Amino acid sequence: MRKLSATLSVLGMAALGTVVPVSAAHAAESCADNYSNADSGYMYAYDYVDCVGQLGKASGNDSDWGVDANKASSILNKGNYQEVQFFNGTGTGWTGGHTCLSRNEGYASDLTNNYFTSGYSANNSISSHRWVGASTCDRWAT
Repeated sequence: MRKLSATLSVLGMAALGTVVPVSAAHAAESCADNYSNADSGYMYAYDYVDCVGQLGKASGNDSDWGVDANKASSILNKGNYQEVQFFNGTGTGWTGGHTCLSRNEGYASDLTNNYFTSGYSANNSISSHRWVGASTCDRWAT
């Protein structure tokens, strides 16, 4: 009986060992992982760099991010036809400086080195967005 308990304990620990690496890998998701799994036709905003801590997603324009305003540190564009223009202002006047994220770029994993056309940092400063054609964009997030 003792031998059976020891065997079951070892098997249980071995099974647990295979679960832990999977959990660790899940915690290490990146913008590339999130892009692969993102819904087509949406833009996403994340609270932290590397697309961690999803704030929200949208398929249409949003002139006021409300409680999520001024929090995004990374962004993702899985749009089908247009680029996403992000603003550090609210309202349908689309003012306050902008930066854009192209469909080809896909995502900007760290906004700390990105700036709006107004010269302000894009990190923790996005308050609204709209979908536009590339010719509308004067500055691009990378």
